[in-house]
Amino acid sequence: MDILFHVTTEAGAQLLAPLALACRRGGHEFGAFFTHDGVRGLAAAQLRDALRDARTVVCEESWHRHCAGTPCPVELGSQTVNSALMGEARHVVSL
Repeated sequence: MDILFHVTTEAGAQLLAPLALACRRGGHEFGAFFTHDGVRGLAAAQLRDALRDARTVVCEESWHRHCAGTPCPVELGSQTVNSALMGEARHVVSL
């Protein structure tokens, strides 16, 4: 994967949709990992659309803490998955 976007804040999640679309236009393979209150950003349909077909994982613990009772629209994972994604990525962008 060329770029992993590591989303740790809700404000950071708001920046991701245009970046994801730019990656698509440029032909860059990308993924995203959401943690802390950044998981709330996945409530935005525009962001979910921009991430379609990209590997998108959310920290399961953070999801249950910040979005309890809401079905998760992406893959639930752990910080171990986060570490593996970081190891696979050529670049990591923290939001």
